[in-house]
Amino acid sequence: MTDTPRTPPPAATAALRPFAHDPTRWETERDRALRTGHHPCAEGASAMAGEPYLVHERTRWGWLAWTVPADGSLPEQPHHIGVLPPATTRRDRLAARWLTRRPARRIGLHAAIPGSLRYAAAVLALVGCAAALHTVGHGAPAGIALPLALLAPLLAEHLPDRLDTRARRHVRILHDRPAVRYLQRLAAPHTYLVRAAGGDRYELRRSAEIGQHLLWDAAALLQTQDTRAASAQLIACERLMVQLADQVAQTLKRSSHSEDGPADTDQPRRNEGPPGPYPPGIGQTARPAPRRTPGTSPLKGFHPMPQTQPDDHGHAADVYLLFAHEPYHPGPGTQEINTTLVPAACLLHPRVRQPDGAQIHDRLTQGRQPGEIVPLATLTHELNGGADWPTVGDWESVITDLLQLVRAGECDALGLGLPEIARALICTGPHNHVRAFDAAAGESIAYGPTERAAVLAEVDTFLACLVAERDLWPGDGLLAPLCQRA
Repeated sequence: MTDTPRTPPPAATAALRPFAHDPTRWETERDRALRTGHHPCAEGASAMAGEPYLVHERTRWGWLAWTVPADGSLPEQPHHIGVLPPATTRRDRLAARWLTRRPARRIGLHAAIPGSLRYAAAVLALVGCAAALHTVGHGAPAGIALPLALLAPLLAEHLPDRLDTRARRHVRILHDRPAVRYLQRLAAPHTYLVRAAGGDRYELRRSAEIGQHLLWDAAALLQTQDTRAASAQLIACERLMVQLADQVAQTLKRSSHSEDGPADTDQPRRNEGPPGPYPPGIGQTARPAPRRTPGTSPLKGFHPMPQTQPDDHGHAADVYLLFAHEPYHPGPGTQEINTTLVPAACLLHPRVRQPDGAQIHDRLTQGRQPGEIVPLATLTHELNGGADWPTVGDWESVITDLLQLVRAGECDALGLGLPEIARALICTGPHNHVRAFDAAAGESIAYGPTERAAVLAEVDTFLACLVAERDLWPGDGLLAPLCQRA
């Protein structure tokens, strides 16, 4: 992929600052920290505990934890960043609220004794001792009252740490400074996407959902690898995030124009659909020169390719073939690729088995919509469940040749690392079902045409981001389609 075709909106690229949309909140938190002595250079409880006072800025995608400099200025970088999972549940949000609670007040035991004690534990210890003495004085057994009096402060001191450990299982938190710095930069365009998704536009909400997936995956990479080792994947995530922000800006611009006048009333739209499983791995073979002037395809609601009409023979241009194959890794440290999408014209490449490739191309493009993504399993379904494949061509040899073209860089392709269920749906017919056994629930879950369509819509979304820059290159020296031969 090349650089983005347009300059993204300033709001999507500006560095995140504490409570940028609510400055009074930052002033309030800063004044409280300075007033109580809770900052890194202060004498007080937090300094004794060896932990800085943190101001947590909660967002819809997670939170940023800011420290308060001793001079009261704005910090340049968060102390740490937490990211919520894409399909956020109530338990996830409760875990985030627990982890972003106000820091506990602590007291030092003695100048010569290291460590500190929570105020709550100290108060409970005093109250417990008084209550124990009172109950013992009224005849209660001392062997019961005194242990209970000691148990309460122990729970107040150690239980929050246990709850912290359990809550961290629901989020991904980054503390390493280079990782936090990179995720802060990646979170800026995603924050723009989230704020733009406040309305009822499906494409805006879907952009924010995809951005959350990207942020979640980037946090996973930064937790397990340093920024240098994961640079290729991180650059891909950032580039796609900026493209999403650019497309959202274009969508908002078109919406504002349509409110002023009927300039965009002739734009085609699709019906809204449910979000599909997210492909965690994306790859595209390199091609140095753009193939066309960058378009303005939105994330969802338009076909990703130019809307060319079918020819006189009923064959549509700009159709794509999607097929699964044996997984492989395109390079060291990269994610697994198990499904590939290529333009239909790749079937006309001279290095693909012929005339089988041309005959499959003829069958693939006949009666399709421009920009349509056709899984290989759909062709099998249309060919009498595969019984008519011998009359069309040797699809196994053709797919093998296509995969060799892709890996040799002789055509452009979109490589995907689909989850297991999503890949299984692509490998079945349009009316079939895939069943998965949920061991925790002890029951089978059926996935059918609706989920399959959602997977294809998700792939179409990623494809739109690529062809917004340029068309996918099918290779050089292509043969003429059968419908155009004399």
